[in-house]
Amino acid sequence: MKTMQELRSTFPRAGRVDWIGLRTARRAPVQAVDAVEVHPLVGLVGDHGKTVPPRLKALTGQPGEVDHDVHAPPVPGGRGKRQVTLIQAEHLPVIAALAGLDAVTPEALRRNIVVSGVPLLALKDRRFRVGDVVLEGTGECHPCSRMEEAFGEGGYNAVRGHGGLTARVISGGTVRVGDALVPLD
Repeated sequence: MKTMQELRSTFPRAGRVDWIGLRTARRAPVQAVDAVEVHPLVGLVGDHGKTVPPRLKALTGQPGEVDHDVHAPPVPGGRGKRQVTLIQAEHLPVIAALAGLDAVTPEALRRNIVVSGVPLLALKDRRFRVGDVVLEGTGECHPCSRMEEAFGEGGYNAVRGHGGLTARVISGGTVRVGDALVPLD
């Protein structure tokens, strides 16, 4: 008989990235992309206009060298609990049924990555690899009031419990459509 911890650590198979989306600004339309660079300080590069911070420069002690401002403002969106949002593909038809719609698209849900084949909520408080990237599930991705705009009256409640997972970036790299999502020990 397995312990509860062993049961929670056992997955029948790896998941798969089915779709990736970025927004150039807060209320901008979501654009599907085939791949995205993921950085620990900003999350998905290009989402909400985020860019990779410039390289840090150490002083070498050479004459004429300029000291850099060590009190620069923090990078917007950096190291937060919502750097990446993921949703399970299997939940899209459920949300559509609950909203009384024929279908629901990932763009309307405004999540970054759609995955299939793995129960996302089982990754809360766990680390997992997606492509070259290691993420850590930080919590449920609750719906916002925009779901009423996207799906009509009751859209908010249609997404409740099916909104996916928020994650922080532990180590960066590239995520591509078709990459495996593998839970880590």
